[in-house]
Amino acid sequence: MSERHDHGHEHAHGHHHDHEHAQEHPHHHPSPGLRHRVAHLLTPHSHESADKLDSALESSARGMRALWVSLAVLGVTAVAQAVVVMLSGSVALLGDTVHNAADALTAVPLGIAFVLGRRAATRRFTYGYGRAEDLAGIAIVLTIAASAAFAGWVAVERLLNPRPVDHVGAVAAAALVGFAGNEWVARYRIRVGRSIGSAALVADGLHARTDGFTSLAVLLGAGGSALGWQLADPVVGLAITAAIALVLRDAAREVFRRVLDAVDPALVDRAEQALREVEGVHGVGELRLRWIGHRLRAEVAVVVDGEVTVRQAHGIAVDAEHALLHAVPRLTAALVHADPAQAPGEDDPHLPLAHHAAV
Repeated sequence: MSERHDHGHEHAHGHHHDHEHAQEHPHHHPSPGLRHRVAHLLTPHSHESADKLDSALESSARGMRALWVSLAVLGVTAVAQAVVVMLSGSVALLGDTVHNAADALTAVPLGIAFVLGRRAATRRFTYGYGRAEDLAGIAIVLTIAASAAFAGWVAVERLLNPRPVDHVGAVAAAALVGFAGNEWVARYRIRVGRSIGSAALVADGLHARTDGFTSLAVLLGAGGSALGWQLADPVVGLAITAAIALVLRDAAREVFRRVLDAVDPALVDRAEQALREVEGVHGVGELRLRWIGHRLRAEVAVVVDGEVTVRQAHGIAVDAEHALLHAVPRLTAALVHADPAQAPGEDDPHLPLAHHAAV
């Protein structure tokens, strides 16, 4: 079926509902509970664009809050490590401190993306600026790749030129602080990122986890040095490099799937099921979902009785969009096209478009 955006009984206006109750993880979709149904009955529904904007702003605000809180935690962590660096003169811990401080700055492009995402759509950027998150996600993936390369290079260099670690106790304590701080930030960012649907924030959380791994490498290396094994630091460093590479794979998959407009197939199944239950919908044709930042949009063609009026077809389209907004978490709008059911012997109503179809 070919794309149809500018004809027929199309319907595309914004609609807001609080979908955060529906899932904390993008692959988990529990059915609405009694509390939701009661709230649905008591709360008036509106198709005003302000409602959709409020929902998007709320999600962006949660993302920004996650960035600020995590930056504060990472800042305290880096300062604590820097103090121990000055006291101990540990080159290994100095590298870890600089690494943590520099990588914390990956929050900057993501913060800019969240701010841009709040801007209204224009005639040039007709879908808004939400895709800036994808660019931030790519920057984060590249930073994780640089982290892996840096960790591997340092490990190989120390393997070739081993040296002891001084003030092992203080260095180990600082490394523990670095690991704990980064792991807490990682869990927080990933949880919020999955909750609001931001692949870039999830990737940034995975990135914080790689920083925790490098701190763990310093800790284990210091322990090995304390036992008299100078090669402990570089050997552990190589193992941590492999761990960062695995995190890089996960982050890259998360981000690049989003760049390519991938969605969870379960969401598509859920949307189709919701549409089939709408009164007046005889069938579901082409259905597309895509992420724009951390919000979803849908385009769908539904089959209706060919004898209904335009006004009745529009009413069915409104009901179909309403059903989608309830069924698909973080969906902000749906473009619904009504196709007439084909009568026996009747030509395909889309025949005039056939010569535009891709071969």
